Amino acid sequence: MNMRKNVLSAVIGTALTVGFSASAFAATTFKLSHNHNRDHAVHKAMTEMAKEVRELTDGEVRIRIYPDAQLGTQRESMELMQNGALDMVKTNAAELEAFSSDYSAFNLPYLFRDQQHYFNVKEGPVGEQILASSRDSGFIGLTYYEAGARSFYTSKPIINPEDLDGMKIRVQPSPTAINMVKSLGGSPTPLAYGELYTALQQGVVDAAENNIPSFSLSRHSEVSKYFSLDEHTMVPDVLVISTKSFDALSKENQAALKTAAMNSMQLMKQLWADSEQQERAKAEKMGVKFVTPNKPAFVEAVQPMYADLAKSNPELSALVEEIKAVQ
Repeated sequence: MNMRKNVLSAVIGTALTVGFSASAFAATTFKLSHNHNRDHAVHKAMTEMAKEVRELTDGEVRIRIYPDAQLGTQRESMELMQNGALDMVKTNAAELEAFSSDYSAFNLPYLFRDQQHYFNVKEGPVGEQILASSRDSGFIGLTYYEAGARSFYTSKPIINPEDLDGMKIRVQPSPTAINMVKSLGGSPTPLAYGELYTALQQGVVDAAENNIPSFSLSRHSEVSKYFSLDEHTMVPDVLVISTKSFDALSKENQAALKTAAMNSMQLMKQLWADSEQQERAKAEKMGVKFVTPNKPAFVEAVQPMYADLAKSNPELSALVEEIKAVQ
């Protein structure tokens, strides 16, 4: 792992040398890493953010985006950012649970009443509180990006929780996601996203869970022909920045970066809605069947998680109550 990080750091350094030769006059160039391709909605949203930052700061702050996990997986990119080799990373709330327990709330199943409740939480004081909660880990969140609802997909219809019994289900490295799958009777299997296609193809795992665009764009629709719309969680992507990089900016440029980030979040909503519709149509053309499960049964099956949370983690349970209270 250390050798891989050293190689990645060297690659980043080389890329920076090339970048600065083309724009030596830029006062600050931030390196932003993410693991999606250039066709993904989030890449388009961040590209618009980079343009707006450059405009708002009169070229004093620029953002160079590295897609397709060029600079490592999400976890590797987070480590590189903490080590000072990267400035910004697009990650998600599941990954961030390891750095700040507040992000765990997003990973709890069926916490949000509906999509508008979810938006109101992210864009209000509670959402800002969560973004700021990781400062002690060396970074803060700038904004959230829409990532839809996560559902299960596999080679058979999933209608009731019992259909998951004994199945090896790929999950993100989130303790909350692991507990959720256990509550539903499955066998949680943390696995890097880039390894999932082969794992599904070879039967290393039986199922996975994600949103529709990620399912389609990663070609998982080739190896999993049933997508169950149980919509167990709404886990946002999160754009984070090193506190060292952010604090080095002037107050004016900090405000400009935050403004551009928040505007890109609003753009992402429409981009995501369009992408979800398009990618579902593509998957259906490839023979994927989207099934409607018995959602109340899933909701009931995970309720013990909330009872356990109240006993084991009163602080997080209090945050959950704050979220539930958002109108």
